[in-house]
Amino acid sequence: MREILYFTGTWCGPCKQLAPRMEKLQSEGKINFKKVDVDQNTELTAKYAIRNIPTLVLLENGEAKDRLLGLNTEQAIQNFYNG
Repeated sequence: MREILYFTGTWCGPCKQLAPRMEKLQSEGKINFKKVDVDQNTELTAKYAIRNIPTLVLLENGEAKDRLLGLNTEQAIQNFYNG
């Protein structure tokens, strides 16, 4: 099973721009993601060594396979998710 961990922050401008894209793709069934606030979930943030946000970490069967940094287009996110 594939899932994206979407590392974000309430104070992050690019994160606020990315959120509607992520939500749209998930509502259309194109991706599956879990939103992780870096200030609220420091354990996961440290586990995946998140240094910049927004950061998307692709998990496959619970294992990190890839990451995508920054504000990306819907198509880039979908391509990232699909491999």
